[in-house]
Amino acid sequence: MLTDTIAAISTAVGESGIAVIRVSGPESINEVGRLFRSKTALPEAESHTVHYGFIVDPATEEKLEEVLVTVFRAPRSFTTEDVVEVSTHGGIFSVKRVMDLLLQQRGIRLAEPGEFTKRAFLNGRIDLSQAEAVIDLIRSKSDRAFSVALKQVGGELSRKVSALRHTLVETLAHIEVNIDYPEHDVESMTMEFIKQKCAAVSEGIDVLLKTANQGKILREGITTAIVGRPNVGKSSLMNALARENKAIVTDIPGTTRDVIEEYVTINQIPLKLLDTAGIRETMDVVEQIGVERSREAFTDADLILLVLSGAEPLHEDEIALMEQLKGRTAIVLLNKMDLPQQLDREVVRRYFSEESVVELSVKTEQGLDHLEEVIATLFFGGQLESNDLTYVTNVRHIALFKQAKQSLADAYEAADSGIPIDILQIDVRLAWEQLGEVIGDSAPDALIDQIFSQFCLGK
Repeated sequence: MLTDTIAAISTAVGESGIAVIRVSGPESINEVGRLFRSKTALPEAESHTVHYGFIVDPATEEKLEEVLVTVFRAPRSFTTEDVVEVSTHGGIFSVKRVMDLLLQQRGIRLAEPGEFTKRAFLNGRIDLSQAEAVIDLIRSKSDRAFSVALKQVGGELSRKVSALRHTLVETLAHIEVNIDYPEHDVESMTMEFIKQKCAAVSEGIDVLLKTANQGKILREGITTAIVGRPNVGKSSLMNALARENKAIVTDIPGTTRDVIEEYVTINQIPLKLLDTAGIRETMDVVEQIGVERSREAFTDADLILLVLSGAEPLHEDEIALMEQLKGRTAIVLLNKMDLPQQLDREVVRRYFSEESVVELSVKTEQGLDHLEEVIATLFFGGQLESNDLTYVTNVRHIALFKQAKQSLADAYEAADSGIPIDILQIDVRLAWEQLGEVIGDSAPDALIDQIFSQFCLGK
Protein backbone atom coordinates (compact mmCIF):
# COMPACT_ATOMS: atom_id res chain seq x y z
CA MET A 1 0.00 0.00 0.00
CA LEU A 2 3.01 2.31 0.33
CA THR A 3 3.09 2.53 -3.47
CA ASP A 4 -0.40 4.11 -3.52
CA THR A 5 -1.00 7.84 -3.74
CA ILE A 6 -3.43 8.93 -1.03
CA ALA A 7 -5.44 12.09 -0.34
CA ALA A 8 -7.54 13.46 2.52
CA ILE A 9 -8.84 16.73 3.91
CA SER A 10 -6.41 17.72 6.67
CA THR A 11 -8.37 20.58 8.22
CA ALA A 12 -11.65 20.45 10.12
CA VAL A 13 -14.66 20.44 7.82
CA GLY A 14 -16.75 23.60 8.17
CA GLU A 15 -16.61 27.34 7.59
CA SER A 16 -13.08 28.73 7.89
CA GLY A 17 -10.58 30.99 6.17
CA ILE A 18 -8.90 28.16 4.28
CA ALA A 19 -9.07 24.39 4.02
CA VAL A 20 -6.13 22.09 3.22
CA ILE A 21 -6.14 18.84 1.25
CA ARG A 22 -3.02 16.70 1.58
CA VAL A 23 -1.89 14.31 -1.17
CA SER A 24 1.05 11.93 -0.61
CA GLY A 25 2.64 9.23 -2.74
CA PRO A 26 4.75 8.66 -5.85
CA GLU A 27 2.12 10.11 -8.21
CA SER A 28 0.98 13.03 -6.05
CA ILE A 29 2.72 15.79 -8.02
CA ASN A 30 1.72 14.43 -11.43
CA GLU A 31 -1.89 13.71 -10.45
CA VAL A 32 -2.49 17.13 -8.90
CA GLY A 33 -0.60 18.68 -11.83
CA ARG A 34 -3.24 17.36 -14.25
CA LEU A 35 -5.87 19.44 -12.46
CA PHE A 36 -3.83 22.55 -11.63
CA ARG A 37 -3.42 25.52 -13.94
CA SER A 38 -0.68 28.02 -13.14
CA LYS A 39 2.31 29.80 -14.67
CA THR A 40 4.52 26.92 -13.48
CA ALA A 41 3.72 23.33 -14.41
CA LEU A 42 3.58 21.40 -11.16
CA PRO A 43 5.87 18.52 -12.27
CA GLU A 44 8.58 21.15 -12.87
CA ALA A 45 8.12 22.89 -9.49
CA GLU A 46 10.95 22.82 -6.97
CA SER A 47 10.50 21.39 -3.49
CA HIS A 48 9.07 23.61 -0.74
CA THR A 49 7.54 26.12 -3.12
CA VAL A 50 4.01 27.58 -3.20
CA HIS A 51 2.13 28.20 -6.45
CA TYR A 52 -1.02 30.23 -7.12
CA GLY A 53 -3.55 29.03 -9.66
CA PHE A 54 -6.83 27.20 -10.25
CA ILE A 55 -8.11 23.66 -9.95
CA VAL A 56 -9.97 22.82 -13.16
CA ASP A 57 -12.06 19.94 -14.42
CA PRO A 58 -9.74 18.41 -17.06
CA ALA A 59 -12.72 17.27 -19.13
CA THR A 60 -14.17 20.78 -19.57
CA GLU A 61 -11.36 23.07 -18.34
CA GLU A 62 -13.95 24.69 -16.06
CA LYS A 63 -12.36 26.49 -13.11
CA LEU A 64 -13.62 24.86 -9.90
CA GLU A 65 -11.58 26.68 -7.26
CA GLU A 66 -8.88 29.28 -6.72
CA VAL A 67 -6.06 27.64 -4.76
CA LEU A 68 -2.51 27.73 -3.48
CA VAL A 69 -0.56 24.52 -4.06
CA THR A 70 2.53 23.66 -1.98
CA VAL A 71 5.03 21.07 -3.23
CA PHE A 72 7.25 18.93 -0.97
CA ARG A 73 9.54 16.55 -2.84
CA ALA A 74 10.78 13.30 -1.31
CA PRO A 75 12.45 12.75 1.06
CA ARG A 76 11.99 16.27 2.50
CA SER A 77 8.38 15.84 3.57
CA PHE A 78 6.41 14.56 6.55
CA THR A 79 5.84 11.15 4.96
CA THR A 80 9.26 11.20 3.16
CA GLU A 81 7.27 10.80 -0.08
CA ASP A 82 6.29 13.42 -2.65
CA VAL A 83 3.58 15.48 -0.96
CA VAL A 84 1.27 18.16 -2.36
CA GLU A 85 -0.95 20.34 -0.16
CA VAL A 86 -3.84 22.13 -1.85
CA SER A 87 -5.15 25.15 0.07
CA THR A 88 -8.70 26.05 -0.93
CA HIS A 89 -11.22 28.54 0.39
CA GLY A 90 -12.72 27.36 3.66
CA GLY A 91 -16.20 25.93 3.53
CA ILE A 92 -17.78 22.52 3.07
CA PHE A 93 -18.77 22.94 -0.59
CA SER A 94 -15.50 24.37 -1.93
CA VAL A 95 -13.20 21.76 -0.39
CA LYS A 96 -15.60 18.94 -1.30
CA ARG A 97 -15.54 19.91 -4.99
CA VAL A 98 -11.76 19.73 -5.10
CA MET A 99 -11.60 16.53 -3.03
CA ASP A 100 -14.17 14.78 -5.22
CA LEU A 101 -12.22 15.72 -8.34
CA LEU A 102 -8.95 14.39 -6.88
CA LEU A 103 -10.55 11.05 -5.98
CA GLN A 104 -11.85 10.71 -9.55
CA GLN A 105 -8.24 10.42 -10.72
CA ARG A 106 -7.18 6.81 -11.18
CA GLY A 107 -3.91 7.25 -9.33
CA ILE A 108 -5.39 8.62 -6.08
CA ARG A 109 -7.39 6.93 -3.33
CA LEU A 110 -8.83 8.19 -0.04
CA ALA A 111 -6.38 7.92 2.86
CA GLU A 112 -7.20 5.75 5.85
CA PRO A 113 -7.29 7.31 9.36
CA GLY A 114 -3.75 8.23 10.39
CA GLU A 115 -2.23 6.93 7.17
CA PHE A 116 0.00 9.96 6.57
CA THR A 117 1.57 9.60 10.02
CA LYS A 118 1.72 5.82 9.59
CA ARG A 119 3.74 6.30 6.39
CA ALA A 120 6.08 8.66 8.23
CA PHE A 121 6.60 5.87 10.79
CA LEU A 122 7.00 3.04 8.26
CA ASN A 123 9.40 5.14 6.19
CA GLY A 124 11.58 5.76 9.24
CA ARG A 125 10.99 9.48 9.69
CA ILE A 126 9.52 9.06 13.19
CA ASP A 127 9.22 6.16 15.63
CA LEU A 128 6.06 4.86 17.27
CA SER A 129 6.31 6.97 20.44
CA GLN A 130 6.68 10.11 18.31
CA ALA A 131 3.66 9.08 16.23
CA GLU A 132 1.57 8.59 19.38
CA ALA A 133 2.72 12.00 20.61
CA VAL A 134 1.17 13.52 17.46
CA ILE A 135 -2.23 12.36 18.79
CA ASP A 136 -1.43 13.89 22.17
CA LEU A 137 -0.45 17.14 20.48
CA ILE A 138 -3.81 17.34 18.70
CA ARG A 139 -5.78 16.41 21.83
CA SER A 140 -3.86 18.61 24.30
CA LYS A 141 -6.10 20.33 26.81
CA SER A 142 -3.56 22.60 28.50
CA ASP A 143 -0.35 24.49 27.69
CA ARG A 144 1.69 22.05 29.76
CA ALA A 145 0.19 18.99 28.05
CA PHE A 146 0.94 20.57 24.65
CA SER A 147 4.56 21.29 25.66
CA VAL A 148 5.07 17.71 26.89
CA ALA A 149 3.62 16.28 23.66
CA LEU A 150 5.76 18.61 21.55
CA LYS A 151 8.93 17.37 23.27
CA GLN A 152 7.91 13.77 22.60
CA VAL A 153 7.20 14.54 18.94
CA GLY A 154 10.74 15.91 18.84
CA GLY A 155 12.03 12.51 19.97
CA GLU A 156 13.09 13.22 23.56
CA LEU A 157 11.52 10.05 24.98
CA SER A 158 12.75 8.06 21.97
CA ARG A 159 16.36 9.10 22.58
CA LYS A 160 16.24 8.03 26.23
CA VAL A 161 14.64 4.67 25.40
CA SER A 162 17.20 4.09 22.64
CA ALA A 163 20.04 4.79 25.09
CA LEU A 164 18.64 2.23 27.54
CA ARG A 165 18.28 -0.34 24.75
CA HIS A 166 21.87 0.33 23.64
CA THR A 167 23.07 -0.60 27.14
CA LEU A 168 21.11 -3.85 26.92
CA VAL A 169 22.58 -4.58 23.47
CA GLU A 170 26.07 -4.27 24.97
CA THR A 171 25.01 -6.65 27.71
CA LEU A 172 23.58 -9.17 25.23
CA ALA A 173 26.76 -8.98 23.15
CA HIS A 174 28.83 -9.72 26.26
CA ILE A 175 26.60 -12.72 27.03
CA GLU A 176 26.91 -14.03 23.45
CA VAL A 177 30.71 -13.92 23.69
CA ASN A 178 30.54 -15.79 26.98
CA ILE A 179 28.35 -18.50 25.43
CA ASP A 180 30.52 -18.86 22.30
CA TYR A 181 33.91 -18.71 24.06
CA PRO A 182 33.40 -19.89 27.65
CA GLU A 183 37.07 -20.84 28.04
CA HIS A 184 38.10 -17.15 27.80
CA ASP A 185 35.57 -15.88 30.30
CA VAL A 186 35.67 -15.37 34.07
CA GLU A 187 32.07 -16.23 35.01
CA SER A 188 31.99 -14.22 38.24
CA MET A 189 33.08 -11.06 36.38
CA THR A 190 30.45 -11.64 33.67
CA MET A 191 27.69 -12.07 36.24
CA GLU A 192 28.76 -8.87 38.02
CA PHE A 193 28.84 -7.02 34.67
CA ILE A 194 25.29 -8.18 33.88
CA LYS A 195 24.01 -7.13 37.31
CA GLN A 196 25.56 -3.67 36.94
CA LYS A 197 24.01 -3.15 33.51
CA CYS A 198 20.59 -4.42 34.56
CA ALA A 199 20.65 -2.15 37.61
CA ALA A 200 21.68 0.86 35.51
CA VAL A 201 18.88 0.34 32.97
CA SER A 202 16.37 -0.28 35.76
CA GLU A 203 17.35 3.02 37.38
CA GLY A 204 16.89 4.76 34.02
CA ILE A 205 13.38 3.31 33.76
CA ASP A 206 12.64 4.51 37.32
CA VAL A 207 13.54 8.06 36.29
CA LEU A 208 11.03 7.87 33.44
CA LEU A 209 8.32 6.25 35.57
CA LYS A 210 8.74 8.97 38.19
CA THR A 211 6.65 11.29 36.02
CA ALA A 212 4.15 8.63 34.91
CA ASN A 213 1.28 9.64 37.19
CA GLN A 214 1.64 13.32 36.38
CA GLY A 215 2.13 12.58 32.69
CA LYS A 216 -1.00 10.43 32.51
CA ILE A 217 -3.01 13.21 34.15
CA LEU A 218 -1.59 15.83 31.78
CA ARG A 219 -2.54 13.63 28.81
CA GLU A 220 -5.98 12.43 29.88
CA GLY A 221 -7.06 14.92 32.53
CA ILE A 222 -8.60 14.16 35.91
CA THR A 223 -12.16 12.88 35.60
CA THR A 224 -13.89 14.95 38.28
CA ALA A 225 -17.48 14.31 39.34
CA ILE A 226 -19.36 17.12 41.07
CA VAL A 227 -21.92 15.38 43.27
CA GLY A 228 -24.42 16.32 45.95
CA ARG A 229 -28.08 16.83 46.65
CA PRO A 230 -30.23 19.12 44.46
CA ASN A 231 -29.76 22.88 44.80
CA VAL A 232 -26.49 22.84 46.74
CA GLY A 233 -24.66 24.72 43.92
CA LYS A 234 -23.19 21.95 41.73
CA SER A 235 -24.10 23.56 38.40
CA SER A 236 -23.05 26.99 39.67
CA LEU A 237 -19.66 25.52 40.62
CA MET A 238 -19.37 23.97 37.14
CA ASN A 239 -20.06 27.34 35.53
CA ALA A 240 -17.62 29.14 37.85
CA LEU A 241 -14.76 26.72 37.08
CA ALA A 242 -15.53 26.70 33.35
CA ARG A 243 -15.78 30.53 33.34
CA GLU A 244 -19.01 30.30 31.30
CA ASN A 245 -22.63 29.22 31.71
CA LYS A 246 -22.40 25.58 30.65
CA ALA A 247 -25.12 24.30 32.99
CA ILE A 248 -28.62 25.70 33.56
CA VAL A 249 -29.01 27.08 37.09
CA THR A 250 -32.44 27.56 38.71
CA ASP A 251 -33.99 27.35 42.18
CA ILE A 252 -36.05 24.34 41.05
CA PRO A 253 -34.69 21.03 42.43
CA GLY A 254 -33.86 18.52 39.70
CA THR A 255 -33.01 21.09 36.98
CA THR A 256 -29.89 19.10 35.96
CA ARG A 257 -31.16 15.77 34.62
CA ASP A 258 -28.12 14.42 32.82
CA VAL A 259 -24.34 14.40 33.22
CA ILE A 260 -22.81 17.53 31.65
CA GLU A 261 -19.13 17.34 30.63
CA GLU A 262 -16.66 20.19 30.30
CA TYR A 263 -12.85 20.39 30.23
CA VAL A 264 -11.21 23.09 32.34
CA THR A 265 -7.59 23.78 33.28
CA ILE A 266 -6.67 24.49 36.90
CA ASN A 267 -3.05 25.38 37.69
CA GLN A 268 -2.04 23.77 34.36
CA ILE A 269 -3.94 20.60 35.32
CA PRO A 270 -6.72 19.53 32.91
CA LEU A 271 -9.96 18.46 34.62
CA LYS A 272 -12.81 16.68 32.91
CA LEU A 273 -15.68 18.09 34.96
CA LEU A 274 -18.90 16.08 35.23
CA ASP A 275 -21.85 18.05 36.56
CA THR A 276 -24.28 15.41 37.77
CA ALA A 277 -27.96 15.35 38.61
CA GLY A 278 -28.75 15.89 42.28
CA ILE A 279 -28.74 12.54 44.07
CA ARG A 280 -32.10 12.02 45.76
CA GLU A 281 -35.15 9.78 45.72
CA THR A 282 -37.57 10.93 43.02
CA MET A 283 -40.70 9.69 41.24
CA ASP A 284 -39.81 11.58 38.03
CA VAL A 285 -38.77 8.93 35.47
CA VAL A 286 -36.40 11.26 33.58
CA GLU A 287 -34.79 12.49 36.78
CA GLN A 288 -34.39 8.88 37.96
CA ILE A 289 -32.29 8.17 34.86
CA GLY A 290 -30.19 11.27 35.59
CA VAL A 291 -29.65 10.16 39.20
CA GLU A 292 -28.55 6.71 38.03
CA ARG A 293 -26.05 8.26 35.62
CA SER A 294 -24.80 10.43 38.49
CA ARG A 295 -24.11 7.32 40.53
CA GLU A 296 -22.17 5.81 37.60
CA ALA A 297 -20.06 8.99 37.26
CA PHE A 298 -19.54 8.92 41.02
CA THR A 299 -18.15 5.37 40.74
CA ASP A 300 -15.84 5.97 37.76
CA ALA A 301 -14.38 9.40 38.63
CA ASP A 302 -10.75 9.98 39.65
CA LEU A 303 -11.77 12.87 41.91
CA ILE A 304 -15.07 13.57 43.69
CA LEU A 305 -16.14 17.10 44.58
CA LEU A 306 -18.90 16.63 47.15
CA VAL A 307 -20.86 19.86 47.40
CA LEU A 308 -22.74 20.55 50.64
CA SER A 309 -24.78 23.64 51.47
CA GLY A 310 -23.41 25.32 54.57
CA ALA A 311 -26.74 27.14 54.89
CA GLU A 312 -28.68 23.90 55.55
CA PRO A 313 -28.45 21.05 58.07
CA LEU A 314 -26.88 17.83 56.80
CA HIS A 315 -29.33 15.49 55.11
CA GLU A 316 -29.23 11.72 55.60
CA ASP A 317 -28.50 11.33 51.86
CA GLU A 318 -25.37 13.46 52.32
CA ILE A 319 -24.18 11.38 55.26
CA ALA A 320 -24.68 8.27 53.10
CA LEU A 321 -22.57 9.89 50.34
CA MET A 322 -19.77 10.66 52.82
CA GLU A 323 -19.85 7.01 53.92
CA GLN A 324 -19.45 5.92 50.29
CA LEU A 325 -16.46 8.24 49.83
CA LYS A 326 -14.28 6.39 52.35
CA GLY A 327 -11.05 5.46 50.59
CA ARG A 328 -11.82 7.64 47.56
CA THR A 329 -9.95 10.76 46.42
CA ALA A 330 -12.45 13.44 47.37
CA ILE A 331 -12.79 17.07 48.40
CA VAL A 332 -15.77 18.36 50.38
CA LEU A 333 -16.99 21.81 49.38
CA LEU A 334 -19.01 23.71 51.96
CA ASN A 335 -20.86 26.10 49.67
CA LYS A 336 -23.04 29.18 50.38
CA MET A 337 -20.69 30.57 53.02
CA ASP A 338 -22.19 34.00 52.31
CA LEU A 339 -25.44 32.88 54.03
CA PRO A 340 -26.16 32.14 57.71
CA GLN A 341 -24.63 28.76 58.55
CA GLN A 342 -26.56 25.71 59.78
CA LEU A 343 -24.34 22.77 58.75
CA ASP A 344 -22.68 20.77 61.56
CA ARG A 345 -18.99 20.77 60.64
CA GLU A 346 -18.10 18.25 63.33
CA VAL A 347 -20.02 15.56 61.42
CA VAL A 348 -18.07 16.37 58.23
CA ARG A 349 -14.75 16.17 60.10
CA ARG A 350 -15.54 12.60 61.15
CA TYR A 351 -15.22 11.59 57.51
CA PHE A 352 -12.68 14.04 56.06
CA SER A 353 -9.43 15.67 57.12
CA GLU A 354 -9.21 19.43 57.48
CA GLU A 355 -7.13 19.63 54.27
CA SER A 356 -9.91 17.96 52.27
CA VAL A 357 -12.60 20.46 53.29
CA VAL A 358 -12.91 23.76 51.42
CA GLU A 359 -15.27 26.54 52.45
CA LEU A 360 -16.47 28.69 49.59
CA SER A 361 -19.23 30.73 48.08
CA VAL A 362 -19.69 30.03 44.40
CA LYS A 363 -22.01 33.04 44.15
CA THR A 364 -19.33 35.50 45.30
CA GLU A 365 -16.42 33.31 43.99
CA GLN A 366 -14.90 33.36 47.46
CA GLY A 367 -12.71 30.28 48.07
CA LEU A 368 -12.37 29.15 44.43
CA ASP A 369 -8.63 29.93 44.44
CA HIS A 370 -8.22 27.77 47.54
CA LEU A 371 -10.04 24.90 45.80
CA GLU A 372 -7.62 25.10 42.87
CA GLU A 373 -4.66 24.95 45.29
CA VAL A 374 -6.10 21.90 47.07
CA ILE A 375 -6.57 20.03 43.78
CA ALA A 376 -3.00 20.82 42.68
CA THR A 377 -1.63 19.68 46.05
CA LEU A 378 -3.73 16.51 46.02
CA PHE A 379 -2.40 15.29 42.65
CA PHE A 380 0.98 17.01 42.24
CA GLY A 381 2.15 17.89 45.71
CA GLY A 382 1.41 21.52 44.88
CA GLN A 383 3.43 21.80 41.68
CA LEU A 384 4.35 19.97 38.50
CA GLU A 385 7.74 18.39 37.97
CA SER A 386 10.45 20.39 36.24
CA ASN A 387 10.07 21.26 32.56
CA ASP A 388 13.43 19.56 32.00
CA LEU A 389 12.04 16.11 32.82
CA THR A 390 10.81 13.76 30.13
CA TYR A 391 7.21 12.95 30.99
CA VAL A 392 5.83 9.50 30.30
CA THR A 393 2.19 10.18 29.42
CA ASN A 394 1.06 7.10 27.50
CA VAL A 395 -0.56 4.19 29.37
CA ARG A 396 0.93 1.72 26.89
CA HIS A 397 4.42 3.08 27.50
CA ILE A 398 3.96 2.94 31.29
CA ALA A 399 2.91 -0.72 31.13
CA LEU A 400 5.89 -1.63 28.91
CA PHE A 401 8.36 0.19 31.18
CA LYS A 402 7.02 -1.73 34.17
CA GLN A 403 7.28 -5.02 32.28
CA ALA A 404 10.86 -4.25 31.23
CA LYS A 405 11.74 -3.34 34.81
CA GLN A 406 10.39 -6.71 36.00
CA SER A 407 12.35 -8.56 33.31
CA LEU A 408 15.54 -6.79 34.44
CA ALA A 409 14.78 -7.66 38.07
CA ASP A 410 14.40 -11.32 37.03
CA ALA A 411 17.72 -11.16 35.13
CA TYR A 412 19.47 -9.55 38.14
CA GLU A 413 18.10 -12.20 40.50
CA ALA A 414 19.14 -14.97 38.09
CA ALA A 415 22.68 -13.58 37.87
CA ASP A 416 22.82 -13.30 41.65
CA SER A 417 21.69 -16.93 42.02
CA GLY A 418 24.17 -18.37 39.54
CA ILE A 419 21.58 -19.39 36.94
CA PRO A 420 23.24 -20.51 33.66
CA ILE A 421 24.02 -17.53 31.49
CA ASP A 422 22.11 -18.79 28.44
CA ILE A 423 18.91 -18.90 30.56
CA LEU A 424 19.64 -15.48 32.03
CA GLN A 425 19.97 -14.09 28.51
CA ILE A 426 16.22 -14.66 27.93
CA ASP A 427 15.19 -12.04 30.50
CA VAL A 428 17.69 -9.46 29.24
CA ARG A 429 16.50 -9.92 25.66
CA LEU A 430 12.87 -9.71 26.79
CA ALA A 431 13.56 -6.34 28.48
CA TRP A 432 15.26 -5.12 25.29
CA GLU A 433 12.22 -6.15 23.22
CA GLN A 434 9.76 -4.56 25.66
CA LEU A 435 11.61 -1.24 25.47
CA GLY A 436 11.70 -1.64 21.69
CA GLU A 437 7.93 -1.93 21.63
CA VAL A 438 7.71 1.58 23.12
CA ILE A 439 9.37 3.10 20.06
CA GLY A 440 8.01 0.54 17.58
CA ASP A 441 11.16 -1.47 16.86
CA SER A 442 9.54 -4.69 18.03
CA ALA A 443 5.84 -3.77 17.99
CA PRO A 444 3.47 -6.27 16.31
CA ASP A 445 1.62 -5.18 13.18
CA ALA A 446 -1.79 -5.46 14.89
CA LEU A 447 -0.69 -2.97 17.56
CA ILE A 448 0.61 -0.53 14.95
CA ASP A 449 -2.67 -0.72 13.01
CA GLN A 450 -4.67 -0.18 16.21
CA ILE A 451 -2.64 2.89 17.20
CA PHE A 452 -2.96 4.61 13.84
CA SER A 453 -6.67 3.84 13.61
CA GLN A 454 -7.15 6.39 16.45
CA PHE A 455 -5.96 9.25 14.22
CA CYS A 456 -8.29 11.54 12.32
CA LEU A 457 -8.61 10.98 8.58
CA GLY A 458 -6.23 13.67 7.32
CA LYS A 459 -3.35 13.22 9.78
